[in-house]
Amino acid sequence: MKILNKKIAAKKSSVAWLQRQAADPYVARAQKDGYRARAAYKLIEMNEKFHFLKNGQVVVDLGAAPGSWTQYVMRDFPRSKVFAMDLLEIKPIPGVEFYQGDFTTDEALEWLVEKLQLPADAAQHGSVDVVLSDMAPNTVGHKKTDHIRQMVLLEYAFDFALRALKPGGVFVAKSFTGGTTNELLKQIKEKFESVHHIKPPSSRKDSVEMFIVAVGFKG
Repeated sequence: MKILNKKIAAKKSSVAWLQRQAADPYVARAQKDGYRARAAYKLIEMNEKFHFLKNGQVVVDLGAAPGSWTQYVMRDFPRSKVFAMDLLEIKPIPGVEFYQGDFTTDEALEWLVEKLQLPADAAQHGSVDVVLSDMAPNTVGHKKTDHIRQMVLLEYAFDFALRALKPGGVFVAKSFTGGTTNELLKQIKEKFESVHHIKPPSSRKDSVEMFIVAVGFKG
């Protein structure tokens, strides 16, 4: 991989990123397997551990770009239906309906409600089997600020999962390590049969990301 912009290429951070990419076995594996990003293996590893993905499911993928999680779902579970969303555009994937926009806006939520035919009454169950969220904020380098921003996205995803999931459904979402996670985990545990807070092997060791895998939505 080569950075064509000379000013960017000259930055130490860019050089370090290129060196890390070149030495990363998951990057090479993704290229070999045809995945758009190494992030695919985070979902693969979590599913191999907890077996929450099955053929014929309705899956929502939030923060989908560039599309590697959706790729995995459609490759291994081709009878499933995926609704994907991200601020960034992704190249089309057969069988996937995609919305480019901000998940936290009313417009994006309305698109999902219409596509998923979610009931207006919050007391009624949704139609979704799995809600995936790999959403992450643009970090500013300040640990506390970055953590708060991530928790906001996680709470948005969790609130949506409560509305969209059918009983027995699954919620998988990116989290960051930090103080307020325990309180949110407590809320999630009240709504699911089992909840796990894990770091997949493919998640870089120097990354603060964690993932919540909540199985068995109580409705």
